[in-house]
Parts: sequence; C-alpha cells; structure tokens
Amino acid sequence: MIYKTAEVITTAQNTDLKLSPNGRYNFEPLNQPLETQTCIFLNAKAKFQSYEGIGGAITDASAETFYKLPKEKQEALLKAYYEPKNGIGYTIARTNINSCDFSSDMYTYVEDNDKSLNSFDIKHDKQYKIPFIKEALKTSNGKLKLFVSPWSPPAWMKDNNDMLHGGKLLKEHYPTWATYFTKFIKEYEKNGLPIWGLTIQNEPLAKQKWESCIYSADEEMDFLKNHLGPQMLAAGYKDKKIIVWDHNRDFIYQRASTYFNDPIASKYIWGIGFHWYQDWSGGQPMYDNIKSVHEAYPDKHIFFTEGCAESFNPEKYNNWGLGEEYAKSMIHDFNNGMEGFTDWNVLLDQFGGPNHVQNFCFAPVHADVAKGELIFTNAYYYIGHFSKFIQQGAKRIGCTSSRSQISSTAFQNTDGKIVVIALNTSNEMASTYIWMDGNAVKVDLLPHSISTIKI
Repeated sequence: MIYKTAEVITTAQNTDLKLSPNGRYNFEPLNQPLETQTCIFLNAKAKFQSYEGIGGAITDASAETFYKLPKEKQEALLKAYYEPKNGIGYTIARTNINSCDFSSDMYTYVEDNDKSLNSFDIKHDKQYKIPFIKEALKTSNGKLKLFVSPWSPPAWMKDNNDMLHGGKLLKEHYPTWATYFTKFIKEYEKNGLPIWGLTIQNEPLAKQKWESCIYSADEEMDFLKNHLGPQMLAAGYKDKKIIVWDHNRDFIYQRASTYFNDPIASKYIWGIGFHWYQDWSGGQPMYDNIKSVHEAYPDKHIFFTEGCAESFNPEKYNNWGLGEEYAKSMIHDFNNGMEGFTDWNVLLDQFGGPNHVQNFCFAPVHADVAKGELIFTNAYYYIGHFSKFIQQGAKRIGCTSSRSQISSTAFQNTDGKIVVIALNTSNEMASTYIWMDGNAVKVDLLPHSISTIKI
C-alpha cells in the first residue's frame, strides 16, 4: 500500500485544539534522515498484538450521577463517549459485582447466609447501572464489550465477616461464590446486557478500607481451576473471557507465571489484567513488567482493567497532567503488548464521587449535578486520540522515536490505514518527521500536546 498523505488531529495546552483537525500534509522522499532531525520511524511490515478496544467503568457512582443530570446532558455524555463518529467511540465497559468503593451504599444480591443463593436478585442494579449500561450499548451500536469484577463476596462468605478491610473467601464457600458469578451473568444477560468477560477479583493483594478480598496466586488459581472454570463451562459460558490478577504492574510477572505454568488453570484463562497504581519502584511505572509477561506468554492477552488520577481536587480540573498521565501509560503499555485499556469511572460528580468510604478521585468527565453541567477534563480528549481512531482488530506495527521528547505508538487498521499517536510532554515544539519506507511527512508537535496522525 502506498501512503501519500497524513492528516493530523491535535489536542494541545493553551490552545483551542481539542481533538481538532490540525493540517493535512504530503509525504515526500527522505531516504536518510539527518542526525539533527526528530523522527518517528514506522515499519508496517512488523506486526504485533491485535487491538481489543478502549473504554471505562460504569460503576454505581457513574450511573447515579448520570441520572441526576438533565436529559439533554445525559444524551450529550452518551454521544461523547460511545458514538464512533461524533464521540470518541468507546467499545469497552466494566461494572462491579456487588458494591465497590464507588457505590453509595454496601450491597450484595443475596440475603445473609443464603448458601443456596435462592434469594439472588439484581434489583439494586436495575435502578441506575443496568439502564445506563443499556443506553451506552445502544449508543455504541451494540459494539460495547462488557466485563464484570467483584470487589468482595458477601461478608458471610469471608473469614473476617466483613466486605471491607480485606479478609479471605472461606474455602467452604468457593463453590457458592463460583455459582454467584454464573447467576450474575445469567441475570444481566436476561436484562439485555451480554457479558464479554470477567475478572476473578479486583486487586487481590490489597487490604482496603472499602470492599476488598485477598487471594494469593495459588488461592486465586485454586478457585479458578477447581470451581469457577468448571462452573462457567457447565453453565454454557465457555465464550466468556476470564481475566486473572486485575491489580498493579508490580507483581504481574509472579502472578502470570503461577497461573500460566499450570496447564489446568491456564486453559480457562483468556488473559491477565492490570492497573497503574503504586508500583513500589520509587515512583517510576514498571512498564517493562508488561513486556516480560508478553514475551514469556505471547499466547495470553494483556488487558488494562483500571486506572485513574487519584486525590480529587476540583481546582485541578484544568491540570494538563491528567491527560498526559493517561497517554504516557497507554503508549508504553501498548508498545509492551497491552491489547486494550479500561479507564475507571466514566463519570463522577463535582465532589469526585459518590463514594461511601470517601475515596474520591478524578474521572475524564465530571458532572456538576447542582448546575446540571458537564465538565470535560483534558483526559477525555487524550484518551480519545486512541479510542476514536484505532479500530477493533487493528494490529500494532513497528514504531520508534529518535528523541525522548516524543513518545509514540502506531497501529494499522483493518482497512490498511495507519494511525500514529505522538505525545509531546515538553515545553518546546517538536518538528517531527513521520518516516516510512524512504518517505516522510513533517509534522509540528506543539508543546504539551498529543496528536493522532492518520496515514
């Protein structure tokens, strides 16, 4: 395929550019770039992992906030996130099984000590979560992949008799908890929401003041291969993607090697999920841990399941670092083998909640429910530079930058078109040549900007 032109779309600090067209340029011959020229080098013949999609979590907090907005603002939010043409085309969604920190209250779907689960009822979710997810699915033209995650089993199933503060699932309740998953999937699908996948436990090494539950790698593997995996098959859910770990980059290799080296456990696992929170490495994200898992287990999928900017402060809505944090992480993780990205809450209120344990944080979009207004942070636009232009099924291709000032990644869509994402986090403009096969196009990457270059 001969590439002749490049269309540039840019979001940049101190400008009016927000996912805005920023020029169309022609490729010209450039056999050997000069040492002084900043370049992004592309190799479309080098193909790597497939792209699954990008999206965010529809938690209780997101759904409750959504339904506090005027109808026209609800419609604007749905279009902004889920329309492929006029929005940023989200194709992934996550939601919680039982309550999580971003719920207004603690809840489960069964009565206390109901080991038979005869009382199982998802009526709690029918008020806000299910209607919102259905609206998102409709707006995405049915392309939304929904996966689900528990933060804690019911308290009576745990050794601390508490949904909060960690604790462990009692082994005697392993079979019951596995059945709980299949009942949840069945009820959601009865309500018109197909389930694409599930994670076994959100953050299984974190003892939190909110809903949490601890599993060692061996305990999570035991639950999967002896209970959840067989029950999923028996319920006819062989097609559901089971994702393990669902926690930070720091321990991902140890967890991956435990699961994937066990042939029985491995056959049930689609992939491994991870978050971007504290990596215990002096503040430097441990991107290479993702690469190590990808190299060791290339047949397993690597999927980002949660990340957000913590420590909410309404005075920082315009903090440009919010979007840059997303883009840096996404570029590095895609280049190391990640296939899809899931943000945390798609929507929160003007206080960074609701949250029943005061664990407030940022979302790409906030709602001032008192004023009936939406507040878009630059994180929304930065994520959109990926989600709007990379198509499901695209292949990552070879892409490197000649200067550390510029971070980049690139994908080839199923129609053959190439999408390059270029991030400039410096205070200086970078005149950059997008080079491929002896031809190049010059693009000016503005200070503190992200650009999508469509070739």
